Amino acid sequence: MSIHPTAVIDPAADVHPDARIDPYVVIEGPVRIGARTRVMPHTYLTGWTVIGEDNVIHPGAVIGHEPQDLAFGGAESYLRIGNRNVFREYSQVHRGTAPGSTTVVGDDNYLMQNAHVAHNCQIGNHVIIAGGALVAGYGVVEDLAFISGNCVVHQHIRVGTLAIMRGLSRTSRDVPPFCVMDYTHTVRGVNLVGLRRAGFSRDRIRAIRKAFQVLFARSTNLRAAMAEIEAAGPPSDDVAYLLDFIRSSTRGVATGGRKQGGAPGED
Repeated sequence: MSIHPTAVIDPAADVHPDARIDPYVVIEGPVRIGARTRVMPHTYLTGWTVIGEDNVIHPGAVIGHEPQDLAFGGAESYLRIGNRNVFREYSQVHRGTAPGSTTVVGDDNYLMQNAHVAHNCQIGNHVIIAGGALVAGYGVVEDLAFISGNCVVHQHIRVGTLAIMRGLSRTSRDVPPFCVMDYTHTVRGVNLVGLRRAGFSRDRIRAIRKAFQVLFARSTNLRAAMAEIEAAGPPSDDVAYLLDFIRSSTRGVATGGRKQGGAPGED
């Protein structure tokens, strides 16, 4: 075990022998840290927090602190972090609000400087949350999503798999899978770059693009657009997932840029 003598570690903490704890780290409470995780100088880890293997936590990060929620009453709540995540400088991830509730960060995620993940969020795998981006309480960010710099995601909002939010954008509606979103919850098109990097075939991408044209490039309401897609025959698995995502929304879904006229653009 590599623990610098200036680090302050609570006796209740459980640090794996293969973890590395750098100078001036503070670990308070029953924090558990897995093998080969490195905690860099001047970080603060606290609470009922479990951190898996091979994570890297950069200077100034705050992991597992109390939620920024007026409803929080000091109860025992949790943060669960998987493996191979990177938390860059001054990023913050808070534990749950209600007693026994949990914030979850999966595997292979990258949180850039000053990224904020609030209480009770559920972050999937291979997600990027860029510098200054804020994901409010109870947010859900699905696998392979990309939240660009200084974006704002309202509480209880879902960001679908392989969606990308362009820099400085904001949403108080669910962001559909596979989309490019900018401005205020405005869908601009299909995340072609992300789909290709994820190994989607031409046929899969073609089916998604066709569905986006029906859903977001015209003035038809979403319910009617979904019915039109389903009436044309059984949708592909990806399109069926997209439709299920829209159908299950309780906050409304980001819509296309119809005010600009024509079909939304694509990246």
